[in-house]
Amino acid sequence: MPEGPLETKSMPFGPASRAVSPVPPAAPAPRPPPISRIAAETAATAALEALAGEVAEARATGRMVEALPLDTIDTGHLVRDRVSFDGEDFDALVESLRLHGQRAPVEVIDLGQGFRSDLHLSSADGETRGRVMGQGDAARDAAPETGRRYGLISGWRRLSALRRLHAETGEARFATVLALLRTPESSGAAYVAMVEENEIRAGLSYYERARIAAKAVEAGAFADRGEALRSLYATASRAKRSKIGSFLNLYDALDGSLRFPAAIGERLGLQLAQRLAEEPEAGAALARLLSSGESADPAMELATLARWAEAPRSALRQKTAAQEILPGIAMTGGARRIVLSGPAVTPALRDRLAEWLRLQG
Repeated sequence: MPEGPLETKSMPFGPASRAVSPVPPAAPAPRPPPISRIAAETAATAALEALAGEVAEARATGRMVEALPLDTIDTGHLVRDRVSFDGEDFDALVESLRLHGQRAPVEVIDLGQGFRSDLHLSSADGETRGRVMGQGDAARDAAPETGRRYGLISGWRRLSALRRLHAETGEARFATVLALLRTPESSGAAYVAMVEENEIRAGLSYYERARIAAKAVEAGAFADRGEALRSLYATASRAKRSKIGSFLNLYDALDGSLRFPAAIGERLGLQLAQRLAEEPEAGAALARLLSSGESADPAMELATLARWAEAPRSALRQKTAAQEILPGIAMTGGARRIVLSGPAVTPALRDRLAEWLRLQG
């Protein structure tokens, strides 16, 4: 065999075998055509706008529950239909909210930017609200605040319970109230919504029903009491509306003097209403009696009212001595009734008096 170096060209472990073939870099992904990119961006923008529109519509139509800070809610936007809270029922509501949180939202109307409408309550309404809501609410309502405000339509008890819990615990979960934003067509529609919600959840007393009808008229929500009764209690029978109307006599004569008006039952209330209709001048004496402060609790006040309603007519009628105002004409009567009598009271005098009265109006 010839001697000499071995050939390595065919051996797998030579220098050439250690050379690595270069790998070309990956080509960049092709960019979509400008028209396709613009179309995708337009579609995404349209989807976001559609979603924002749906959210805005849901909010505007009262289909979206919002968590609103307690101090943005004005309870004085409407005159409340409830005059007080029942102690046991309200305490039970507070405990339910403490354990389970708020389940049913309140209803509000967006008032925009401005001061608290609570500051414009009448003294009587402020007094009542102070008794049932406590000093925490009075302190909150004492100072005006700016920012977005919401007027409470319904849910006064739930809002008041949350305020109590927040004042007691300071917990953040009680610092807001779940609310639906409503847009009633008129103030009358807002009153209807408030009354309907309370009638469904926890019925109002006859006195409270009559009172809110009168207050709604005084606030300009309805033209007169008849319209208020028909609108607020549209689903009630005519007989029930008539009974509520009878309680207006109690409101006219005794509102502000009664301490526990919600405790007056249907039978006693109708008795009192009839007596006041027959003897309106006697209502002032009853109001003074109630304002004397002798009724420390509902039972005592009801007993006073029952005695008054059942007393003989002669014991209640305040007789006034006839006063001769002109020769042959004597005048008697009280605060709401005047009687002229005597030989000089003739048809001609009656006609002249009627004409004079027309001119005064």
